[in-house]
Amino acid sequence: MTEDGVQQHKAGDSLASPISPLVSSDVPLSLYIHIPWCVRKCPYCDFNSHKAQPELPEHAYIDAMLEDLDQDISYVQERPIQSIFFGGGTPSLFSAEAISRLLKALHTRLPISPDCEITLEANPGTFEQNKFAAYREAGINRLSLGVQSFHDEHLKKLGRIHSGDNALTAIHSAQSVGFTRMNVDLMHGLPGQTSSQAVADIHTALDAGASHLSWYQLTIEPNTHFHKMPPRLPVEDTLADIQERGLAAIATKGLRQYEVSAYAIPGEECRHNLNYWRFGDYLALGAGAHGKITVPQEGEIFRYQKTRLPEHYLERLLSRTTHTQPIAIAERPFEFLMNALRLKAGFDAALFAARTGLDFSIIEERLSELVADGLLEKSGPQICCSATGSRFLDDVVARFLN
Repeated sequence: MTEDGVQQHKAGDSLASPISPLVSSDVPLSLYIHIPWCVRKCPYCDFNSHKAQPELPEHAYIDAMLEDLDQDISYVQERPIQSIFFGGGTPSLFSAEAISRLLKALHTRLPISPDCEITLEANPGTFEQNKFAAYREAGINRLSLGVQSFHDEHLKKLGRIHSGDNALTAIHSAQSVGFTRMNVDLMHGLPGQTSSQAVADIHTALDAGASHLSWYQLTIEPNTHFHKMPPRLPVEDTLADIQERGLAAIATKGLRQYEVSAYAIPGEECRHNLNYWRFGDYLALGAGAHGKITVPQEGEIFRYQKTRLPEHYLERLLSRTTHTQPIAIAERPFEFLMNALRLKAGFDAALFAARTGLDFSIIEERLSELVADGLLEKSGPQICCSATGSRFLDDVVARFLN
């Protein structure tokens, strides 16, 4: 799941009724911060990103986010912030001084956990590398590098502005200034990519010491340049070979797959994304950011979205929220399972009840049907997808739409 792009789905009313009040202390809270500017828009990107002007309005944007946060402060409900994620766009276009100013202001407004995971997405170009030490001093303790590939021919086709050498140097530069927690984003199934090249990208990232890998297939999304002018992608046999060989290569380096496209050395899993997949709560700041909040007093769970265009976000006063939508009782099983079944370990009955306010028995019959169909596996209270179920995850969760 991306940080910016939560879809709403309508379900029937036959599934569920609440059994007890929701308890906010049972629902961990994170913070997502969206920095919407990029040097240029990549042809495959459907995120809320916009071409940066020569001078970014850093301080005005931070002022707007803090004013926005002050309007949403009741959502915190005295819960500690367990993770903060700067996504984009390209957050590393912001100066370390701006990031430091924002984090200091957040500490005065929010109860931030002492061991809070604070991730910044960064491009691996030379410009960003020069700021790594200052980002760490500002309070960033985890980097996510948008490498995509170490092959220059593929980077050019993807519209990336860094080289393979830049990417490798960025990993070493981050390590040299003390970043021990680092994700490397890699795509596979790229135009003209062979199986050997895809596997070589994995080896390069992991040999360089990346402790976390986001490895996912390029998909052609609507409203992108690639959708208007589709590139020639590898054939299905090549894609299957890339998947098989890639998984084997990752396993040999000691990384464990813990989510559909996420792999980590044990203990290095992304806590922020785990909170999404376990149906936790998250505050939203920045243009186009999405949030999810549990309101136990009203027995309600809702999603909300900030105004999308940066100029509109800057111009609005007080709250920048433009859409708020409760997650209806009948929709909660689908919404929960759409996230939790992405995890290789799945979920247990207690988590379902704590995050939805619903009795596990409400979904047991359908879960049993999916177990019988070989799409889910059950061990005591724990439910997860089988290998087949993982390949057809959309079909599995669709069974809970009515």
